[in-house]
Amino acid sequence: MKLFDAHCHLQFPQYKADLPEVLERMREREMGAVIIGTDFETSKAGLELAKKHDFLWASVGLHPNDSEDFDISKYETLAADPKVVAVGECGLDYFRSKPETKDAQKERFLAHIALAQKIHKPLIIHCRDAHEDILAILAEQKPSVPVVIHFFTGSGELTQQYLSLGCFLSFPGPVTYTGMYDESIRLCPVEKMLIETDAPFAAPVPHRGTRNEPAYVREVAVKIGLVKGIPVEAVAQHTVATSRKLFGV
Repeated sequence: MKLFDAHCHLQFPQYKADLPEVLERMREREMGAVIIGTDFETSKAGLELAKKHDFLWASVGLHPNDSEDFDISKYETLAADPKVVAVGECGLDYFRSKPETKDAQKERFLAHIALAQKIHKPLIIHCRDAHEDILAILAEQKPSVPVVIHFFTGSGELTQQYLSLGCFLSFPGPVTYTGMYDESIRLCPVEKMLIETDAPFAAPVPHRGTRNEPAYVREVAVKIGLVKGIPVEAVAQHTVATSRKLFGV
């Protein structure tokens, strides 16, 4: 395996017309990926897709902004499948939600943490405008499973805070748009780093503004290599090794 996309949504409708071609481009690059659920139906669909391909795996969870009637037992049932390698994406998102939803989001987040610990699988966290609360919850709960901060575009200070809690940081396409995340890339050891697309969203340069896909994750590796002063092949090798160990694939 030469590349690994730690976070994508290939079960989303944006791939309805050409999913076989998207998957073929992944095969050509000899890469793997985790398909992330954002509610029960997309978690189930992601798992079904992963079961059809030996280079795909799934994660199941409820996005903090989703209004679905929450029942963690449904996700636990899905998570029993060996193709499910993580719990999430879950967490807190205060950017698009009303203040009165914060307590409910926290309750659901705690339920995901408990599930991840119960089944001994990593936790994939979505955080937007809520880092203070996420850090406080992680410091209090002290999860015994690996924790991945998805779509990490935080400051150097935030990088150090998450690393101090043992978290892994997953860097997405927007790190290629600007130099404002370079300090975070420099501070994060390659052994604590993942790369992701969050496809179909946030395509990296030179694909910015188009639908994203897992094959484009190489552009994230290119940027990290430039910032760290190491070959892109070394970034790819390290992030593949970390992903395989983390997700047990």
